[in-house]
Amino acid sequence: MSIIGLDENLPVKEVHDVYPTIDPKEHYAAQTFKGKVVLITGASRGIGLESALQYARAGASLALASRKQATLDESKNLILKEAPNAQVITFVADVKDVKHAEAAVKGTVAHFGKLDILVANAGKIRPMDKPFAEKDPVGWWEVQEVNIRGVYNFVHYAIPELVKSKGRVIIVTSLAAQLRLPTASDYVVSKFALSRLAEFIAVEYPDVKVFAVHPGVVESELNVESQAPFPAVDPASLPAAVFLYLSAGKADYLNSRYVSVNWDLAEVERDWKEKIVAQNGLVSKLSIPT
Repeated sequence: MSIIGLDENLPVKEVHDVYPTIDPKEHYAAQTFKGKVVLITGASRGIGLESALQYARAGASLALASRKQATLDESKNLILKEAPNAQVITFVADVKDVKHAEAAVKGTVAHFGKLDILVANAGKIRPMDKPFAEKDPVGWWEVQEVNIRGVYNFVHYAIPELVKSKGRVIIVTSLAAQLRLPTASDYVVSKFALSRLAEFIAVEYPDVKVFAVHPGVVESELNVESQAPFPAVDPASLPAAVFLYLSAGKADYLNSRYVSVNWDLAEVERDWKEKIVAQNGLVSKLSIPT
């Protein structure tokens, strides 16, 4: 079975490492995020942990959410070694649990007084090994619960605070959202839905900037378990740097849109910004034959 949709991409230079346009060292030097409060889900490893490290180096105060206190403690200790002056709090949270999400957001605001940035990073994937009717249907819905409900729960409680701060949401979606990838319907459907959720956030809360970001293919336990037909070629530092770039206001014309960290964003702005804005590109809509 072939993969449909691989050609649905911007024809720009493909990148697989940090490059000058998004280099976070600019934000480290300027302390761009000093006074900003960032809440990150799935923060104890991989992209979430690397994002926390980069925001901390750039001056942010952090709230980390993950399922296990032990791994959260390890992450906090690592962050404080890298950025000794960082303010870091942690929340044990299953993103599927509405009460956990509410407690994490309200706890963050109670401690720091506000919330500026939400990075909705936690996710789930199952092995891409069989058509959906040959797999456990409970597992199919579990992926939706984590990937859609888990993001929605945190967005729901964060939005009132982000409206106050004119803040930002980074939703971690996937290139898979644009694909018809056989044996991966659970993951693909969930990530496609997140792109539409980003559009609704922008429409209903115009003071909040939101980006649905494909984080590249980063080596992780989830990636190995998924048996996805894409090699892990991207370091976690790449999506983390793009998150900083977007949440620093460097590319607000991409608000509400799908963004790939594998695009050269300097080239995107130079050659495609005008068309993206004029034609409302990089959002989900029907393609009408002409």
